[in-house]
Amino acid sequence: MEWLLEMRPVWVLTVTLLATVAILASGRRPNVREAWTIIASIVQLILVASMIPDVVAGEVFEVRLLTLASGFDLVLRTDPLGMVFACVSSVLWVATGIYTIGYMRSLNEKHQTVFYASFALCIFAAVGLAFSGNPLTFFVFYEILTLATYPLVIHKRTEKAIKIGRMYLAYTLTAGLFLLLAVGWSHLIVPEGGPDFAPGGFLSTSFATPLTLTVLFVLFILGVAVKAGLMPVHAWLPAAMIAPTPVSALLHAVAVVKAGVFGVLRVVGYVFGYDTVSEIGMALPLAAVAAFTIIAASVVALTADNLKRRLAYSTVGQLSYVVLGAALLTTAATTGAVMHIANHAFMKITLFFCAGAIYAHLHVEKISDMKGIGRAMPVTMGAFAVGAFGLAGIPPLPGFVSKWWLASGAWQTGDWIFIVVLITSSLLNVLYFFPIIFNAFFRKSERFTVYNEAPVAMSGPILAVAVASIVLGLAPDIGPPFWTFANQVTVALNGGAG
Repeated sequence: MEWLLEMRPVWVLTVTLLATVAILASGRRPNVREAWTIIASIVQLILVASMIPDVVAGEVFEVRLLTLASGFDLVLRTDPLGMVFACVSSVLWVATGIYTIGYMRSLNEKHQTVFYASFALCIFAAVGLAFSGNPLTFFVFYEILTLATYPLVIHKRTEKAIKIGRMYLAYTLTAGLFLLLAVGWSHLIVPEGGPDFAPGGFLSTSFATPLTLTVLFVLFILGVAVKAGLMPVHAWLPAAMIAPTPVSALLHAVAVVKAGVFGVLRVVGYVFGYDTVSEIGMALPLAAVAAFTIIAASVVALTADNLKRRLAYSTVGQLSYVVLGAALLTTAATTGAVMHIANHAFMKITLFFCAGAIYAHLHVEKISDMKGIGRAMPVTMGAFAVGAFGLAGIPPLPGFVSKWWLASGAWQTGDWIFIVVLITSSLLNVLYFFPIIFNAFFRKSERFTVYNEAPVAMSGPILAVAVASIVLGLAPDIGPPFWTFANQVTVALNGGAG
């Protein structure tokens, strides 16, 4: 019986993989197909949640799946950082699954079987990434995520969608080549046994010259930077908004871009370690790229009239908060970076759920057409306000918590410029979010005069994730203990300094 419990990381992945197969087999029975989605998401959440007390207590679940060659093992391992990503993916898959059913039915979308199967496979890859015990396993699931997302990006099967799908693959597969080169090289220079993720890293100047480590660091970061949305390799992300809104939610909140910033934290803290990153002088360049992305993306967001495009550029900027937190190499910044993985996920999925409901129910895509829409859809726009103000850093919402810790981390380093970046970004967030909310509630339109809220299948999940966003700000350890996990990561990566 005990070995069954020890194998829980494998069972989590097995459930999702079996769901993918079951969905494909149920293509002609929509209700059954949708039921598999909901059942699998709930079972996965239960399995992930069952591991939380043990991981909080310091227990590690480790399973070596396959040995490809000497030192080349596929390994699953749980740790606090991985549990943050796994919990986010699992909780939000339940909400997204319910929401997607309402969305797809409202628009009577085609190709739904491939859609649901690909979505499940993406969650499989995301949780595999979360539980990856070494760079090789990370790479395998990273590429599965890339390929599984492609059918979702081209879901509409139009000429434009196919073109954007090619663009998506060009960016992400090229990044995968950089990551593969970095993974292979790192296997060559570490001692026997193969490199496993470990707090403080497994690469240091005792194994290679500073120049070699610098090149390796750049290769690893290039490998994860595309999915992390770092400029200038971000262009695929706004373009991919051609996909249905549940895909946008997957890309921006649940799996894909979270895989990118999660990868940055793994590279900085668990491949190289803070001491080595500082020694080779790569912390400041990475922080500078993140700071530029934060400001530039926010400025571009100001000019976008399409709601999903504005949200896309908001994501590009918000993701770089996590990258900046990793690059600052301080205790407070580490806490802020880890917390923002969860905080951003809940707030951004709230915004995309709202955008999807507005489009599916009222067929509105442009911000300039949203005057008075709050009168028709008060629940949706009220939830939108929660997500928007949270991302802008208005207390007591969770975005404020993330930014406070990131600013504290910048204070610890004495780099005032990054505090200025965070404050400027928050002001820009207000500038591109506030007009949407003001127009929705305080300007009149003959088009929106009566209550006309989205169906419960969409408005229910919207309300749930909005409430969860509020709770994350007020009590971040209700539900998944994100705060506890963040503190554990901080202690591990900073040599016991909490």
